[in-house]
Amino acid sequence: MAEPAHLSDHTGRERMQEFLDSNRIDAEIIVPGADTPTVPAAADALGVRPEQIVKSLVFSDRNEETIIAVVRGTAKVDRRKLSQATGLRKPKLAPPELVHEVTGYRAGGTPPIGHREQLTVYIDDAVFNEPVVYAGGGDIESMLRITPATIQTLTDAVVVDISEDD
Repeated sequence: MAEPAHLSDHTGRERMQEFLDSNRIDAEIIVPGADTPTVPAAADALGVRPEQIVKSLVFSDRNEETIIAVVRGTAKVDRRKLSQATGLRKPKLAPPELVHEVTGYRAGGTPPIGHREQLTVYIDDAVFNEPVVYAGGGDIESMLRITPATIQTLTDAVVVDISEDD
């Protein structure tokens, strides 16, 4: 599978589109034309339920081990479960600079696929309750329409319960 382009004059959205096109991935970048700073705002702008929005969160630990956790936008990551699943000791959200360095995308628009570095991806099993989900599309103005199965296939993701119990 081709790596996303690293040309400095490409936006994250353009790099994501190039990745989708070059790998013939059945997914679509959507620019809703409205601010999507929160899960409810994104769901509203797209006309979907908040459970269909997913977050791609980059976590690291003291040893600079870095992984991506994909969870429903309405869920919170259970750090104890995440630690057990990943082996990260005391996982914390990665700082924005590290997110950009390892994924090639800025925090807030990070997609679950097409990262600069090959990262281990963990998908919360509840994400599979939706046939289609909407994730970061490469920048804060765009969303990626994709199936959970496609995310899993492209990233060889581990499917595991990593969200807090309701």
